[in-house]
Amino acid sequence: MAESYPTLTQCAVVSTAFKVLLFPAYKSTDFEVHRNWLAITHSLPVSEWYYEKTSEWTLDYPPFFAYFEWLLALVGRLVDPAMVRIYSLHHDSWQTVYFQRTTVILTELLLAYGLQAFIDSTPTPSRRAAQVAALSIFLSPGLLIIDHIHFQYNGFMYGILVVSLVLARCSSTLLRSGLVFAALLCFKHIHLYLAPAYFVFLLRRYCLSAQSIFRIRPLNCIKLGGGIGAIFAAAFGPFAAMGQMPQLLSRLFPFSRGLCHAYWAPNIWALYSLADRVLIYLAPRLGLAVKSAALRSVTRGLVGDTAFAVLPEITPRLCFGLTLLFQCLPLVKLFVEPTWDNFVGAITLCGYASFLFGWHVHEKAILLVMIPFSLIALKDRRHLGAFRPLAVAGHVSLFPLVFTPAEFPVKTIYTVFWLVLFLSAFDRLAPASSKPRFFLLDRFSTLYIAVSVPLIAYTSLLHQVVFGKSYEFLPLMLTSSYTAIGVVGSWLGFMASSGAGSDSWWLILHAVQYVRDGGVAAVAFPAMSENAFRSISSSRHDQILMGSRSVLAMILLCANPERRHWLWGLIAD
Repeated sequence: MAESYPTLTQCAVVSTAFKVLLFPAYKSTDFEVHRNWLAITHSLPVSEWYYEKTSEWTLDYPPFFAYFEWLLALVGRLVDPAMVRIYSLHHDSWQTVYFQRTTVILTELLLAYGLQAFIDSTPTPSRRAAQVAALSIFLSPGLLIIDHIHFQYNGFMYGILVVSLVLARCSSTLLRSGLVFAALLCFKHIHLYLAPAYFVFLLRRYCLSAQSIFRIRPLNCIKLGGGIGAIFAAAFGPFAAMGQMPQLLSRLFPFSRGLCHAYWAPNIWALYSLADRVLIYLAPRLGLAVKSAALRSVTRGLVGDTAFAVLPEITPRLCFGLTLLFQCLPLVKLFVEPTWDNFVGAITLCGYASFLFGWHVHEKAILLVMIPFSLIALKDRRHLGAFRPLAVAGHVSLFPLVFTPAEFPVKTIYTVFWLVLFLSAFDRLAPASSKPRFFLLDRFSTLYIAVSVPLIAYTSLLHQVVFGKSYEFLPLMLTSSYTAIGVVGSWLGFMASSGAGSDSWWLILHAVQYVRDGGVAAVAFPAMSENAFRSISSSRHDQILMGSRSVLAMILLCANPERRHWLWGLIAD
């Protein structure tokens, strides 16, 4: 008998009732942040929005989100007039709490709409898997912890992203997909990390001909460019007209902050920070120099206060370079084979790269990886093998956001129940892969999940019993380091299972080989270059032949423009 799963609507009704019960729960400073933004946008003219600093929680989201807060304030003033006053700092009357938490639930309906569209657009044989994936996203412990306890509007934002991704499934709605994503960037600029994947996908599928990458579709380029320009003009135009763009950009991109957040986000730099702390104790035995001025920083973990005692300092430029490098790898594969699955995979890997190597990454940004990955996690068992450790690590890494005893049973029981329920369902629904699975990744996933139980027990309960108020940073460090291992392992597994790493490196290395072996001779010996090019471009399996020829043709064209006549014919073959 076939298994029956609840509909998205049924789950939305039940989950809403549960979220209403959480209205009196703990709320972070982000609650006051958004209340203050209601006050700023309601009480002040637009010209002062990005200058107001009565509260330390200044407006630092793009203009569309400011307009969104202004619309909410129009209703909020009717519920509690004190809510929208600039000097009502830390105002949290029960009317204000209920109003703001209700807006989170109502705006999250956009996510439900996007997920239902994802289910409806999925081919019938895979629709049940799509339904389970959609339910896992809507009922995600990450959204519950961040939005409905800690307080933010991520469900609304990721609803816009999911709608954009679903629109990208059909050639007739590619333009709308790009425009919706452009609007999303004007709501929350963290999604800029995903923009390279959108650029490559829309360039390849919408702006260039399917027959040849050298055939441009000028009308499509005009429509896409004009639409994006109009959206950004609507968002930033008023502030540009007032000469406020430098001030606005300084709010959106505060580079004065340090490498790591107060609680280390589970990325490469968390492991780097852990290695530095270990080396502090090993330095006398290993004869390593220790910077005494940095010791105070590594024991405090404050925002903007990151320094390393033994290891070299990390600069924003290095973070940017590493992020760009590891984003380029899946983009090569996407350019070569611009399918929807590869597009979502590239979105996921761009999210991974920005999260793992970015500067001052927040732990909440893990949703940038988990939500798009969930849409394709059931593609086959290789994808699922990479998703499992991410599901555990991503959700456990959010536990320190809610540290009050009353909410401990909620976040723990809900997360464990979600993991058991959905990972079991995923395991039953994921089809076998046509390629062999990775034994080490499967064993890593099993061991990693097993370790999570004692880790949660120690960091949440046993540490206080054993040490009291001593070593307060130890539970955070263990949680961050453990979850960083899971996220890194998941990333490596997905790079391998999706083929983004191997195929991309193959193209890059062969391009370098061509330039080294035949590129110099391209001007003097055109015939030799043609043979070298044909040999290289025909040495790979059929699915990336077209793309490899295209990429290498551009290199050869730069070396010898006179030979474009046979290049055009070769690309069109």
